[in-house]
Amino acid sequence: MIAKLIHANINVTDLGRSMDFYQKALGMQETHRKERENFTLVYLACEPGGFEIELTWLRDHPQPYDLGENESHIAFRVDDFQAAHALHAEMGCICYENLEMGLYFIEDPDGYWLEILPKK
Repeated sequence: MIAKLIHANINVTDLGRSMDFYQKALGMQETHRKERENFTLVYLACEPGGFEIELTWLRDHPQPYDLGENESHIAFRVDDFQAAHALHAEMGCICYENLEMGLYFIEDPDGYWLEILPKK
């Protein structure tokens, strides 16, 4: 068996706000969406055919999601670490930095943490 990782799901309370965040903070673009009566799924990717984040917006769930201890995250490698850090600092979304390891985390509008790593 061969498996391929294709997407990760993030439930969001404000689809437009989340899409704006992922587009501005990480350059992700919508690849496709599914609209149903009770929910909308929007898939975002950094590059065509690449790994996607599935933003799920449930119409009947306006309250914040309980992320527990929020110990999980999705990691992104950026080609210009300094420029990414400057953008994220300007956006006010940096929530944790580990200078010793050369990485930091940003937090999306719903509280999910995203790890930012420099190009190898």
